[in-house]
Amino acid sequence: MRLTNARIAAAACAALALPAATALAHHGWAWTQDEESRLDGEIVTISFGNPHMHLQVERDRSGFGGSEIWEVDLSPPIVASRSGFGPEHAGPGDTVSLTGHRARDADVLGFKAETITVRGRTFDVYPQRDKSLTAQ
Repeated sequence: MRLTNARIAAAACAALALPAATALAHHGWAWTQDEESRLDGEIVTISFGNPHMHLQVERDRSGFGGSEIWEVDLSPPIVASRSGFGPEHAGPGDTVSLTGHRARDADVLGFKAETITVRGRTFDVYPQRDKSLTAQ
């Protein structure tokens, strides 16, 4: 079978589109609630790696006793660095206040943060997104 230029071009476009679609699905906001919320707690772990910075945040279970660990995604490190946020600004043991969107599934302790307030400074790690809550 002889490949024509059109078939080669179509195959190349399809090959390039698949990883982009997969990345968009993984890195999108579809898994989060539309309404913004706030998450306050203490940083247990923090990672400044790609594709997204990641925190584990421990917070008290209001009225229920004990605590729970939330998995929190921030922006990619390059985006956060443009907002001034980097490894020198937060670490395990720091008290943190985050605004963003919790997981749609109420059984999942997952949160995608748009702002992070730590050590008295607030960083907008998703400056292109509209905000309905003010950072603390």
